[in-house]
Amino acid sequence: MKVKCDEEGIKKTSQVIDEGGIVVFPTDTVYGIGCNPYNEHAVKKIYEIKSRAKVKSLPVLAYSIDIVKKIVTIDEFTEKIIEKNWPGPLTLILELTDQKLKESLNLQNKIAVRIPDSKCTLKLLAKCELIVGTSANISGNSSYTNPDDCIKDIKNYDIFLNGGTITSKGESTIIEIENEKIKVIREGALKIGDIQV
Repeated sequence: MKVKCDEEGIKKTSQVIDEGGIVVFPTDTVYGIGCNPYNEHAVKKIYEIKSRAKVKSLPVLAYSIDIVKKIVTIDEFTEKIIEKNWPGPLTLILELTDQKLKESLNLQNKIAVRIPDSKCTLKLLAKCELIVGTSANISGNSSYTNPDDCIKDIKNYDIFLNGGTITSKGESTIIEIENEKIKVIREGALKIGDIQV
């Protein structure tokens, strides 16, 4: 099923997530594929659809900093980085405190998380709070900003939330902070100089 990024489309997409389904949706960077991160069966299906190695953990998208704080530990320095760069194309690897997420996402002590700067995604997250948010592509292939190209490549999802073509500078930048030092895991749309507080 393909729906528009309007009130009805958002409602249908959030229902699919609640029921354990797989959704393809636009973000501020590329098209993403996701599900309820607490649903182990849905998480397993994401790995299958993407042909993604199980050793590669899945990131999550969150609606707000308050929701992020429910699942991870955030120190003062990290909070300053967050306040400057979220919503936006910055993914942070943080200390995970939510035991259920450790189990459902098969994680150890850390999780990659961000708040995307996309009206469409944020409307969806307003209903779901947290969703798995990995790029909607087969592992090793390029990510998609055009919905038509994405539909041709990705199969076996339950609903496609069409937000049109995304104009972005690439995927999110991934960082980890240790002792107030920023370690870049992947440089993407955001340059390291722009992240600093």
